[in-house]
Amino acid sequence: MQEVRKAVIAAAGFGTRFLPQTKAMPKEMLPIIDKPVIQLVVEGAVSAGVEDIIIVTGPTKRAIEDHFDRALELEDELREKGKNEQADKLKAIAELANFVYIRQKGAVRGNAVPILNSQHLLENSPFFYFFADDFFTGEVSCAQQLLKVYQTTGKSVIALREVDPALTKSYGIVQTGEEVSPGVFRITDVIEKPEPAAAPSHLAVGSGYLLTPEILPIISAQQPGAGGELQVADAVAELAKKDEVYGCVIQGDYHDTGSPEVYLETIVRIVLKDPKMGPRFKEYLRSLL
Repeated sequence: MQEVRKAVIAAAGFGTRFLPQTKAMPKEMLPIIDKPVIQLVVEGAVSAGVEDIIIVTGPTKRAIEDHFDRALELEDELREKGKNEQADKLKAIAELANFVYIRQKGAVRGNAVPILNSQHLLENSPFFYFFADDFFTGEVSCAQQLLKVYQTTGKSVIALREVDPALTKSYGIVQTGEEVSPGVFRITDVIEKPEPAAAPSHLAVGSGYLLTPEILPIISAQQPGAGGELQVADAVAELAKKDEVYGCVIQGDYHDTGSPEVYLETIVRIVLKDPKMGPRFKEYLRSLL
């Protein structure tokens, strides 16, 4: 069984729902208190032993590269002012992993395209795949939970979360087979946005994948589906017909930052759980309501 040392993070979207804020600043750099969203995603991957982070970007994404680079002048200025802890934190960001940046290419769109663009760097090895606008928080990272299942099965694993049965038409919903251990299922199919009456389960594809190299030729041969896009879920569904694929119901809180409304909800939920800021913020909300 190969070790998982690489992660691909999709970060090429324009973030049009946040315009004009995202005209110059990538949506992946939207702050969750004092960290950008993409840093939380990177930290989760690193917690599972990832050493190489491949970030697939697009135009106006230079701020992502700057964030994960050293800021020597700023570090020096902080140390001169006695702010060594802050300087150390900035240095640690650049040392989280080896960062590689590539531009998303091709006229075809869809969330499988970043994997296509990265496959020459994956060296026929298993890899994590995450999006830079949603994530889980909890005692054990999503990546660590996926890795545990992979270490047991040696097969591709997708993150799952339970959704309201009335909302299945908004998600990719998995059809499950055997529950091999608590919260871990054999996946037999992935149905994109089924009506509630036709949904095979209430488990939606969540915020992450651990994929074996067998997925790569499937994505390479894939034809655009609905909307003219290449979708990872379609490739996983095809792989599940040829090989074992597992789903892991992630233990933790799921957060989305894909639109202004859910971004604000994410901020509120995370601040309320913060041991330092939570109590005061809760009282502030009560005073408003």
